[in-house]
Amino acid sequence: MSEQAMVALDEIDRDLIKQIEPDWRKMLTCIQCGSCSVSCPSGHLMDYAPRELWRLMRMGMRDELVNCRTFWLCTQCYACTVRCPRGIITSETMLNLRRWAIAEGLEVPTMLPELAESVQTTHNILREDNEGRLIWSENLEPVPEQLRDVRRGRAEVLLFAGCVGAMYPMAYSIPQSFVQIMEQAGVTYTNLGGDEWCCGYPLYGAGMDAKVADLAQHNIERARNLEPKYLVTTCPSCYHTWNHIYPQYTEGGLGFEVLHASELLARLIREGRIQLNELDWIVTYHDPCDLGRKSGVYDDPRLIINSVPGITFKEMRNHRENALCCGGGGDVAMWEADVTEDIAERRMEQAIATGATAIISACQQCKRTLLQAARKTKTRIRVLDVAELVWQAMEKGEVVD
Repeated sequence: MSEQAMVALDEIDRDLIKQIEPDWRKMLTCIQCGSCSVSCPSGHLMDYAPRELWRLMRMGMRDELVNCRTFWLCTQCYACTVRCPRGIITSETMLNLRRWAIAEGLEVPTMLPELAESVQTTHNILREDNEGRLIWSENLEPVPEQLRDVRRGRAEVLLFAGCVGAMYPMAYSIPQSFVQIMEQAGVTYTNLGGDEWCCGYPLYGAGMDAKVADLAQHNIERARNLEPKYLVTTCPSCYHTWNHIYPQYTEGGLGFEVLHASELLARLIREGRIQLNELDWIVTYHDPCDLGRKSGVYDDPRLIINSVPGITFKEMRNHRENALCCGGGGDVAMWEADVTEDIAERRMEQAIATGATAIISACQQCKRTLLQAARKTKTRIRVLDVAELVWQAMEKGEVVD
């Protein structure tokens, strides 16, 4: 390690760094270039940008860290991580700071204890009756037989709807579109209904890892009982959780392949199992952070869009691994809604600059966040999930409100 690559050894408070960051030696290679700070979607709203935060940690400035809100404004979008020239997992350090604050009994966002209690007692983020997880299906005409009895027989696909898709009315049309596509494609599917619990990612992202184990073990057991070939999520956060977090809670693998809905839909298109009609739209695509930077899924959503006849596809200035966050991650919307709104409005400006009449994404939370930004800024632009796009193309371009 060069002298230029780190603060002088006698100036480093190693005890504090070790307490916060297990990979502390890697962190000491930070050259203070500022890539993390300039990449951060909420950096301009923080009391300390990420680069300054590392300095506080390395200098042992505990009082400043205690009163700092920076790591609670992190959307965990991973932009800082993919751009760090030293390969420091900056997003993980932000998460470790949340873990440290909780362990130290420091002041946390007021919504955090409520979030934990809601997920642990009702098994969803809204404190609703979890038996209502299929409410989104009630206005389908008719309700598909495959949803009437969620435990009947084996199915090729187990749809894990997630809290947002299952319980937020603004997102109902995503699982609705997905199951109607499955019906038309002849794919058998099922659902856990009230036995589906929150995947736990909101708690994990808040620094409360220990509270995820019971959720993970419950969901894994219930999913295995149905013996699906694929577990499919329409939520990138659920997808990330099943693929990258749940394996630590089980041995010998899950017993099924975990797919994001965009991956399955792309397969069905390539196999010719669904036919898409013409849509005379100009669209752009927003890469969800948990699906793109964290999971590496960039091509399948674009394949879907480009497979729709008549579509004109235009990329935003920042896309793929350089895409701007929508602001909806890291639980920030729960305790700092104005920060989320600010980030979403900046992403909306990039979408408008393409001349698109519709923003397509592959995340129910991104849809909610961007749609709210469109309404607040009075922007006339559609915001749809890839599943909704496919279903509309299959339905000869009919618009779903």
